[in-house]
Amino acid sequence: MRKAGYHFNSETLSFDKIENTFKKKCWRAIKKIVSSFSLAVVMLFLVYAFVDSPKEKMLKRQYEEMVTQYHLLSGKVEQMDNVLKDMESRDDNIYRVIFETDPIPSTIRRAGSGGVDQYEHLKQLSDADLIIGTSRKIDELSKAMYVQSKSFDEVEKLVKNKIDMLASIPAILPISLKDKNTRIVSSSYGYRMHPIYKTKKFHAGMDFTGAIGTPIYATGNGTVIANQFDKGYGRHVIIDHGFNYKTVYAHMDEALVKKGQKVKRGDIIGYIGNTGLSTGPHLHYEVRKNDKPLDPVNFYYNDLTPDEYAAFVEAANNTGQSMD
Repeated sequence: MRKAGYHFNSETLSFDKIENTFKKKCWRAIKKIVSSFSLAVVMLFLVYAFVDSPKEKMLKRQYEEMVTQYHLLSGKVEQMDNVLKDMESRDDNIYRVIFETDPIPSTIRRAGSGGVDQYEHLKQLSDADLIIGTSRKIDELSKAMYVQSKSFDEVEKLVKNKIDMLASIPAILPISLKDKNTRIVSSSYGYRMHPIYKTKKFHAGMDFTGAIGTPIYATGNGTVIANQFDKGYGRHVIIDHGFNYKTVYAHMDEALVKKGQKVKRGDIIGYIGNTGLSTGPHLHYEVRKNDKPLDPVNFYYNDLTPDEYAAFVEAANNTGQSMD
């Protein structure tokens, strides 16, 4: 049985009994419910504010792992960038120097990575500086790798071109000095006594004597652009080696190649003869660049050792008369 409540009446100095009406009971119940709910809300807020739920704990762990991975990724990108910089340095200072081409300017290799608003959408993220910095490095590295890839494509073409050039430029003797019947008669540049006119005349090639029928060799890869006969050179062949180089083989007894034919260094293209304006069986050999004669003695480096070359030059310079 519920105990009755009393209220002290200061006027009558007595306790008046409190009547518990239904309305008062309802109001009292409502106040208890509201206070209990408020307390529950406050407690729930405190729990959510200071105690992580299992889902929140999982999300925090995932976030921490993501940040760690970003740091690791940033470090790997930095390593890759250092490797690429080393490749760029070797490309500019070794490969391009060897193949005689200009280095790629740094303004092209390391161009900017876009406008200022490119990473605007990332600024709202947590650790935005880390994410934006890593993204910027990756974009810059990607562009630099593309430039380097194109550079290597160009270097590959230069390598092939260099190989073709080295195979094409005259680099051997047009006859074999192992044959005892062959020898040097006259050097190239310089005025020589003409054997017929008996006056000094510029001799644009080098003469090699030998028995008629001695093989003559192409001194570099190329294409035969002439196989013809005239009063001066007699039967002669001209080979275009590309790269602005040509060679002339004159006074042949017989030519074995035709105009338009491809030849390789060391191929036999004909035989020594005595045709045209000649005083005896020999080969008149010329090297031309941009249609201007050069001293052939500078184009025998594939055939001779340094000592042999020195002796060869001395012997060539000691002869004073040409045979044509």
